[in-house]
Amino acid sequence: MSVPVFLELVEMKAKTASVLPFLIGLCYSWYHYGRIHVGYVAIYFVAMFIFNMAVDILDNYNDYHNAKEGHDYKEKTNIIGRENISLRLIFGLMVTMIVISAFIGIALAFIVGWPLLWMGLFCYLVGIFYSSGPRPLSSLPVGEFFSGITMGFMISLICVYINTFEAFQWNFSDIFGIVVIALPNTMWIANLMLANNTCDKEEDEKNERYTLVHYIGKTNALRLFVGMNGIALVAILASFLLGLAPWTVLLSFLALPFIYGQVKLFLQKQVKSQTFPCAVKILAVGSIVQVITYALGIGMI
Repeated sequence: MSVPVFLELVEMKAKTASVLPFLIGLCYSWYHYGRIHVGYVAIYFVAMFIFNMAVDILDNYNDYHNAKEGHDYKEKTNIIGRENISLRLIFGLMVTMIVISAFIGIALAFIVGWPLLWMGLFCYLVGIFYSSGPRPLSSLPVGEFFSGITMGFMISLICVYINTFEAFQWNFSDIFGIVVIALPNTMWIANLMLANNTCDKEEDEKNERYTLVHYIGKTNALRLFVGMNGIALVAILASFLLGLAPWTVLLSFLALPFIYGQVKLFLQKQVKSQTFPCAVKILAVGSIVQVITYALGIGMI
């Protein structure tokens, strides 16, 4: 397997959705708690990244097996069929990565505490059953919720916990602060799936995938898409007003014209090849700007 094929198999281009919630958790750990365990959090990053790659391999593996639209998808679209990759190799690689990441996570839980084990278990279950089983989460109306919570919130929560495990309190104040700081990523990641399902509504229904868009319709799905972008921006403002982030995060609103333009494009038409990238661009630009402006404020302290 060549390097370019491997990178496509693990969907390396989509890793923004896991790296940026990690980085915002890192920023919050230093700004709010004044501490970072560099070694522990680096180990967590490695385990998280390996598992994220395994989940994307699993998604491609399941999509290949479950395709119902004839042979075109398997042979021309899915990376496994298109590149004629051995299914045995795919399965072995996937299982190996899951086992390695789980071993790292369990070892780390021995050091920082068992809450990490339970949070990690939740993420593993969601990651595995997102595309597996008779009714994968991605084919149900809860897909947006689980993808947003797991990638947008849980990654940040675990990052903060590992950095602050000696002082972290499982109370409303500590959890609420992380909810607010992670809310932009949570909304934008959920919007990725919402945009994808909006574009694929008719095809999904043919394949007996009844997502949220099936139940609420495209019109309400578009309203929800706009609303979640609005919530993300309000959360950035709230993070400053509540003292959870430095004033520099307000510079994130410099990205507002770009976000508005991408939302407008998606509202005009919902075509997978043409406008789904709008949601990807909103996540990438919005999240990167939030991290940069947050880090800028920390640097000025």
